[in-house]
Amino acid sequence: MAGLIAYGAYVPYHRLARADVAAVLGTGGGKGTRAVAGYDEDTTSLAVEASRVALARDGLRARIGQLFLATAAPAYLDKTNATAVHAALGLDAHVLAADMAGSVRSGLGALVTAARSPVPTLAVLSDLRTGLPGGADETSGGDGAAAFMFGGHRNGAPVIAELLAHDTVSDEILDRWRLPGAPTSRVWEERFAEEIYTSLADKALTAALDHAALDIGAIDHFVVAGLHARACAAVRRTAGVRPEAATPDLSAAIGNAGTAQPGLLLADVLDRARPGEVIALVVLGDGAGVLLLRTTDALPAHRSPRPVAAQVAAGSAPIPYATYLTWRGLLDREPPRRPDPEPPYAPPAHRRTAWKYGFVASRCEKCGTRHLPPDRVCTSCRSVDAMTDEPMEHVRGTVATFTVDRLAATPSPPMLVVVVDYDGGGRFRCQLTDATEADAVIGARVEMTFRRTVTASGVHNYFWKARPVRFDNESDETEETG
Repeated sequence: MAGLIAYGAYVPYHRLARADVAAVLGTGGGKGTRAVAGYDEDTTSLAVEASRVALARDGLRARIGQLFLATAAPAYLDKTNATAVHAALGLDAHVLAADMAGSVRSGLGALVTAARSPVPTLAVLSDLRTGLPGGADETSGGDGAAAFMFGGHRNGAPVIAELLAHDTVSDEILDRWRLPGAPTSRVWEERFAEEIYTSLADKALTAALDHAALDIGAIDHFVVAGLHARACAAVRRTAGVRPEAATPDLSAAIGNAGTAQPGLLLADVLDRARPGEVIALVVLGDGAGVLLLRTTDALPAHRSPRPVAAQVAAGSAPIPYATYLTWRGLLDREPPRRPDPEPPYAPPAHRRTAWKYGFVASRCEKCGTRHLPPDRVCTSCRSVDAMTDEPMEHVRGTVATFTVDRLAATPSPPMLVVVVDYDGGGRFRCQLTDATEADAVIGARVEMTFRRTVTASGVHNYFWKARPVRFDNESDETEETG
């Protein structure tokens, strides 16, 4: 039986209150909040975080045969972004890592391709939605990512949701577009495409139900995702499913994450679905697509360790609107009087891929001393080349000391720097992110997160930072890389 064997979602910590937009601009706004990726996050780092959640248990990383990254806001063009996710996860070199980028529909493409693949495949949906100040895309958008691994029992992992059927209908609809290099999308009047999408969704849903030999009344969870809000609402209203089966779209709390929205909504349903329930995922955008899944008895024991609802509830107090505009590059502020940062250089970065992307340290085989960064010579017993690799991205630690740097160049001053003593040994100095000065205290518990530290000369520098532990129900011992 083929189907879903693991899933995970990542909702950024920061929030923007829609009312704050109206308070500044006198327009836009509305009720609720939207999720905001931090100044040091992009669609690649969001994808890494969602994948880490999905693969935190059950030793799944070694089984992955393919990785697809879907996003409408790739960090790079020409260069593959999925390879950075591959490196951060420490996957085998023979795992295919490829992008499905450029359109919101690519998320549907990644899910369907992964579901149909003969080898275990990780589909990662990630997006960072930006609109012009005061516009609907800005206030209704959101940032986030979700990851889904498809495979089967023959791959040594239990299926938590069986794939019953899927169907897609493609149509060329000019309702949303963005030219290469443009920072924001342009949108046609929503009334134009509403009936078109409703009809396409009906065709795809009917075909999928026919393939699965199911009646519309068999659907227990009806998930509709897409950037066309009117069409999504119309499909929920007219599809004929039981009213109680329609699931919330989370837009009031975190906004619409575009490419990632189908994944976030599906993950939220899997967090609470019971065994034997049928889930219908409908995705609108340049056509319509439907995936039908039936949860299995294995789901309760293999749910994501970080439920979407818990991440939504753990969001920060709303950040100032000016801060949001600065992080998005829409407000050009006076830079600090410091030399421009230097980009990372390709040869040394490639030589240290395991450390830079995978946060892999070394442990001395003679005396057991852990070294961060990895080294050939033990600082304790002076043994040479007697080291074993030790992945550290899952290891939590305690703040030994800290500094609040008000002079360092950062888009979110002040810069918080901590010295971390890791569980099991080892000490490292790094930045503290998703935090305020009140979080930088001796004795605070932290975990590691993959971030974009700086972009210089058109090159993104990715590395790891610490962040406060906010999910104490998780075990400190999770799966090691690979």
